[in-house]
Amino acid sequence: MEEVSTGAIVPAVKPEPKPSTSTAAAVSSPEPSTAPIAEEAEPDKDFLCPICMQIIKDAFLTGCGHSFCYMCITTHLRNKNDCPCCSHYLTANQLFPNFLLQKLLKKASALQTFKNASPIEHFRQSLQQGCEVSIKDLDTLMSLLAERKRKMEQEEAERNMQVLLDFLHYLRKQKVDELNEVRTDLQYIKEDVDAVEKHRIELYRARDRYSMKLRMLGDDLTVRKPWPSTIDKNHSGVVNSSLNARGLTTGNIPTKKMDGKAQVSSHGLQRKDISGGSDPQYNQSGLSSVKKKRVQAQFNDLQECYLQKRRQLANHPHHQPEGDKNVYHREGYNAGLADFQSVLSTFTQYSRLRVIAELRHGDLFHSANIVSSIEFDRDDEYFATAGVSRRIKVFDFSSVLNEHADVHCPIVEMSTRSKLSCLSWNKFVKNHIASSDYDGIVTVWDVTTRQSVMEYEEHEKRAWSVDFSCTEQSMLVSGSDDCKVKVWCTNQEASVLNIDMKANICCVKYNPGSSNHIAVGSADHHIHYYDLRNVSHPLYVFSGHRKAVSYVKFLSNSELASASTDSTLRLWDVKENLPVRTFRGHTNEKNFVGLSVSSEYIACGSETNEVVVYHKEISKPVTRHRFGSPEMDEADEDAVSYFISAVCWKSDSPTMLTANSQGTIKVLVLAA
Repeated sequence: MEEVSTGAIVPAVKPEPKPSTSTAAAVSSPEPSTAPIAEEAEPDKDFLCPICMQIIKDAFLTGCGHSFCYMCITTHLRNKNDCPCCSHYLTANQLFPNFLLQKLLKKASALQTFKNASPIEHFRQSLQQGCEVSIKDLDTLMSLLAERKRKMEQEEAERNMQVLLDFLHYLRKQKVDELNEVRTDLQYIKEDVDAVEKHRIELYRARDRYSMKLRMLGDDLTVRKPWPSTIDKNHSGVVNSSLNARGLTTGNIPTKKMDGKAQVSSHGLQRKDISGGSDPQYNQSGLSSVKKKRVQAQFNDLQECYLQKRRQLANHPHHQPEGDKNVYHREGYNAGLADFQSVLSTFTQYSRLRVIAELRHGDLFHSANIVSSIEFDRDDEYFATAGVSRRIKVFDFSSVLNEHADVHCPIVEMSTRSKLSCLSWNKFVKNHIASSDYDGIVTVWDVTTRQSVMEYEEHEKRAWSVDFSCTEQSMLVSGSDDCKVKVWCTNQEASVLNIDMKANICCVKYNPGSSNHIAVGSADHHIHYYDLRNVSHPLYVFSGHRKAVSYVKFLSNSELASASTDSTLRLWDVKENLPVRTFRGHTNEKNFVGLSVSSEYIACGSETNEVVVYHKEISKPVTRHRFGSPEMDEADEDAVSYFISAVCWKSDSPTMLTANSQGTIKVLVLAA
């Protein structure tokens, strides 16, 4: 419902009342002085119809001496038989045309039209009325008009030229700026090409030195003859004794020849290992080709990423991380180039999602198996699931990976009174997990005893989200359809803080580096970032989504990812209050499809029953995996309605848990 706001209205300035003048004097005022201008509004009152208060049209006079519009007075007399001015008895037979007033009205109208007309109109009317003009006067007028026309054309041409000149100046400035930017970028690229070429040569030299050392070691082994002879003798004795023990004799077996072949074979294997053989080279070439194809497919996004990082860190040299033995010292590297190389390496490292385990529990095709939330515990040893089945199930992750069974049984199962919407493990107390449900109840469970530790029932409607703080073991936050965010302490029975908002709360999340900052996703399409020390207004409000914000997750202390039912993900900088990137490539218009983040990757579900993975620096998907089963017919209409309902990364690893609305849980891993 749109709000109609009434703004302040500028008051109209009314003219001060003047003494009334006669109609004839007003009509016959010959000169345009200031007095007639002030008075010309006065005669209008004498020309107004007392009934419609407009200039009289087709004036008629009554027997009592009052004038009206003919249509106004006849309409009045149909209802009443009196004069509207003096209430004197009046009938239609007592109406007479007022010819004098009609004539005055026409003259006044003509005079008003003449005064409002332009000089050209006056001249045209004068000619039409037969005003005599000599040829000399006409020539003079035509010369004046021609000169005036040339002057106007000249002014118009000058204006057009000025507009064109301003446009060209602006265009030149813009192109010069672009050229300078391109030159600067080219200089960056040249510097980086030189630095990378230099580093690559160093790597080649190091590889050659390494290969040379291996060859020297191999040659040393072949030159030393006492060892092979001793080995051969011992080996021969072992073989003979083994054969004799089995009741077999060496007979005519050429022992020396066999030993020679063994030596050649062994030496050949050593040489093949040292040189790397043809197969490893082929694999390296094929791997490089695959990576190049990935780069070409996302070239525009990668180009933007490189230029952005290079410009931002133009004057920052790259520093070798202390204690990092896996990173070569890159002399001459810029920090932006090093940062982009890290992005490029992680981006090209994986190209697909591979299923390494699949977990099924309950009735596969029952709608009550929708998994709303799936979460790893503090140590990634266990994971818990919850959903509309009203049960929290805890599984041993290693068992799911190593035991191939049709149905996996949880090691712990806890029943609830209502459907569950969200889970959150305590980051300090390993056996504590919090849940939120459709009745608005937030519960803290002890997985060991399978009992609830605390129950909070202050929410008046469905609670969609709950999250434990990463820095305070007793603090957690929840959000609900009652438009309230509540902060809880496990040591207290009531909420310690309440934030009233104007729209439904879909998700809440603590900043991993602070117990004072939370992000709140709302149905008002915004993300509200609060400092809990002052909740009178949010610290920042991030706008950009076109529909409800369903999830918020922190990649780091400053990076926040959000998901919305507008089929987009967005990345925000919560320190600088800036939007960073928008991700498109999945479908999400009505369901909660899950969102999970690692330091480099963002995973979400799709209503096409697919898991989609993005790199945080690239706006298009890196890879995706579609759920399916051999029992599912591709033409099955129900299969179309399945969607991914929950995802969860295993702490900064390429492994993730995913679940869909069919109740199937898969363990996926990023693969090359």
